[in-house]
Amino acid sequence: MATTPSADHVSRRAVLRSSILAAGAAAFASTTQHAQASPAVFAHGVASGDPLPDAVILWTRVTPSPEATPGSGAGPDLPVTWEVARSSSFDTVVASGTVTASSVSDHTVKVDARGLAPDTTYFYRFRVGGTVSPTGRTSTAPSHDAAVGRLRFGVVSCADWEGGFFSSYRHLAARDDLDAVMHLGDYLYEYAAGKFPVAGGRGVRTHEPTHEIVSLADYRIRHAQYKTDPNLQALHSKVPWIVIRDDHEAANDAWAGGAENHDPLLEGDWASRKAASMQAYDEWMPVRSNGGRLYRRLRYGRLAELSMLDLRSYRSQQVLGGGRQVDDPGRTMTGQDQMEWLTAGLATSPTRWQLIGNSVMFSPIVLPPLDPRTTGALTELVGVPAGGVPFNTDQWDGYTADRRRLMDTITAAGLRNVVFLTGDIHTSWAMDVPVDAADYPGAGTVATEFVVPSVTSANIDELLGVPPRSLSPALEATATAANRHVRFVELDSHGYGVLEVTPEATQMEWFFIGDRTDPNTGARRVAGYRVADGATRIEPAAPLV
Repeated sequence: MATTPSADHVSRRAVLRSSILAAGAAAFASTTQHAQASPAVFAHGVASGDPLPDAVILWTRVTPSPEATPGSGAGPDLPVTWEVARSSSFDTVVASGTVTASSVSDHTVKVDARGLAPDTTYFYRFRVGGTVSPTGRTSTAPSHDAAVGRLRFGVVSCADWEGGFFSSYRHLAARDDLDAVMHLGDYLYEYAAGKFPVAGGRGVRTHEPTHEIVSLADYRIRHAQYKTDPNLQALHSKVPWIVIRDDHEAANDAWAGGAENHDPLLEGDWASRKAASMQAYDEWMPVRSNGGRLYRRLRYGRLAELSMLDLRSYRSQQVLGGGRQVDDPGRTMTGQDQMEWLTAGLATSPTRWQLIGNSVMFSPIVLPPLDPRTTGALTELVGVPAGGVPFNTDQWDGYTADRRRLMDTITAAGLRNVVFLTGDIHTSWAMDVPVDAADYPGAGTVATEFVVPSVTSANIDELLGVPPRSLSPALEATATAANRHVRFVELDSHGYGVLEVTPEATQMEWFFIGDRTDPNTGARRVAGYRVADGATRIEPAAPLV
């Protein structure tokens, strides 16, 4: 039944419309009045990312007129001024410039602010005429030859808008000890409203658009919706982010030529959908892409080098059923160019630690682990993969030849401090990366891996529709009994990680939130594991201080 809007609703809408129109008009006129922050013009907040010793990416989105909603393609071009200062009062601006916000890029603004000092905290903001954005805080990386004593990162993955409130972002934003946030993929979800499992079968909020996102406009609208979350905005404005894509930024279980959740007969050409998703991601995220290439490397002095991988754009299609095809040397997870870039970078790394931002689990999870040196006949007779039957062929277990290439590089280069940082599977793990899972620890280890839980996306209990901690303890016991290199696993909780890197050790702390449907839920530390310099094996750790 049609209803008549209340007077209060009409007045609020009128105020919003008039404020946006005024800001758009002011953009084209000179003004000397004191700038005022405008949530209407800068409704999607500010963000920064990919810090270098002399540069950082700055981001915002401008709404120049009421019709210029995300994905609309409407609204005028307008100049946007950006400023960087040493203090939040902006008494002394150290870098500034003007760029054009255009409908061509959905009125997003992305600036690579250069000429900054290394290892320095800065404040930044944007102006449209007399209207100013919220103030963001960011920082540059240390110089390449700096002796860095400590780094701390927030580590997150898998945030489904409908699944719950982004309380993990709120708790990370409340900290004052983070150098950056690493987001390891699934920043958003592509599904139609109600099509992904949520708590109690009912989401706490509804996706926009309500249909599955396929077009460029769809992806822009979904990105914009996520950027209205106050906890997400708070964390973006507090520290720089270092991000990678996984599959849901495009479609579930994506690979180079398609995705599980893409039907060409109904949804058109995959290449077009993939290009649309990548364009929207580049527009809406504070990422420094190089001609569309997302994999990149960031360095923090002599302490750590961080390689961020793109494990969706170039990979071969997933193998169904976990047969011998997973061992096919012609199959690839990374693509040849990215593998050569990764292995060359690791082999020549000048830093103490080599961190790998990795969207899907690297370590083997097989039932049972088999020793490739003794299972050749079994493999030939019944088609069992050389290392055992993988639990999930979307992970590196489905691309064992590429995993072996990477492990061989680590071994040949004599690297002892390689740490994989992983998201994707909505669960928490700490593992040694074994040379041979069936002969662990006897055959040795080459690296370690820390996997963080989801921010809100459904975990094992929710996917199975059972009470928390009812079935998962038995599943966890089975996983650790069969795969002895798994030192910690928890399958039901949501939360985030905090990673500390020092010359002596790298340590991950796991924090779980209480209730993803409660916007005020608390968080608690549940585990900590560390790998000492040169050890390649993890051990339980006391809480960070």
